[in-house]
Amino acid sequence: MLKWCSRSIFLQVVIGLMLGIICGLALPEFSSQLKPLGDGFIKLIKMLIGVIVFCVVVSGISGAGDLKKVGRIGLKSVLYFEVLTTIALVIGLIVAYGTGLGNGANIHLDQLSVADMGDLTERTKQIHGASTFLMDLIPTSVIGAFADNNILQVLLFAVLFGSALNLVGESASGISRLINELSHVIFRIMGMIVRLAPIGVFGAIAFTTSKYGVQSLQHLGSLVALFYLTCSAFVLLILGGVMRASGLKILPFLKYLREELLIVLGTASSDAVLPQIMRKLEHMGIGSSTVGLVIPTGYSFNLDGFSIYLTLAIVFIANATGTPLAFTDLLTILLVSLITSKGAHGIPGSALVILAATLTAVPAIPVVGLVLVLAVDWFMGIGRALTNLIGNCVATVAIARWERDIDVKRANNVLASKQGFIFQAKKNATPVHHQEF
Repeated sequence: MLKWCSRSIFLQVVIGLMLGIICGLALPEFSSQLKPLGDGFIKLIKMLIGVIVFCVVVSGISGAGDLKKVGRIGLKSVLYFEVLTTIALVIGLIVAYGTGLGNGANIHLDQLSVADMGDLTERTKQIHGASTFLMDLIPTSVIGAFADNNILQVLLFAVLFGSALNLVGESASGISRLINELSHVIFRIMGMIVRLAPIGVFGAIAFTTSKYGVQSLQHLGSLVALFYLTCSAFVLLILGGVMRASGLKILPFLKYLREELLIVLGTASSDAVLPQIMRKLEHMGIGSSTVGLVIPTGYSFNLDGFSIYLTLAIVFIANATGTPLAFTDLLTILLVSLITSKGAHGIPGSALVILAATLTAVPAIPVVGLVLVLAVDWFMGIGRALTNLIGNCVATVAIARWERDIDVKRANNVLASKQGFIFQAKKNATPVHHQEF
């Protein structure tokens, strides 16, 4: 048991969460001094945000290849991914605002006075004028964008840099390899930081419980419950509609994938089932070329659950800290989330990184509000992984139907069959080496 606990970050976070609640209730004075544990963990993440975003975006663009060579399947996949990701982001915003998620929490973790909050709001209005907003996208210098940790400016430079690498081609392969190797080092550092998450969770939840009482935990519980309800509705209604348009039904499809979904439920990682998923989709009657292109690409570019989480969490933090959001703030959230979420798969702590990056790009929201979702982020990671996996499988069906690369009759027969699909290599599958956040 102790050996398993030492290896399981998830279990360590659960223990940290429980100990934080107990400590916050039993030792409120001591717990009120533990805020630096959560703040320190956040600062460690923010330290790497600019470099991580740059490496992820550049590697994604430079490694995408020529879309003309990729062909129709690649173009249709990109279009589908962007549409579904945008729908997921918008649904998250609508649900969060419609339910008033986080309202009434009255938590001001940044410890700003009322006057300070008013000044911050006023400065936000000045910053978010239309012309000023557009001009602020352009950094005075590239180094300045990284030094100031200005994510929007880093994104702009990363998009230009990645596009240039793609156009230059083989002669710039050395630079591409260098960025990939740098990203591996940075991700390893992030993996080291994520190991400190149980301590950060303990400090954050102990401080929150001691200062704001159990009521604050009720708001966090509402966030988790609403997230799972939203993901379920997205799968059944949006993805279910896509399946119906493809001539199939979502519930038999989920039943067909039940073993893989259970594995993801237990590991919080869709990597563990990648071989099984591809074989099962081919067994349904989908062409191997379509499966081979859409599934791996979707793992990085079609993160539906990830997108729902981002907008829900951001609005929750804004409401819980009493921070009003302007319309330009919402547009920024959508734009930044669409770009930064691409290629985030497999990065340790990616949800926290991208959430912090988005918060940094919206000055109206205090980045320190990240501690509000830190304690429950690990639980929400399971829902993100499940929704991402289902979304990618549905995307493969939709693209195959679009390309007429699926035997619909065979697919329906397979889904209606009571005999389960046997994946011979399943027992010898490579164990997962990281958790999908």
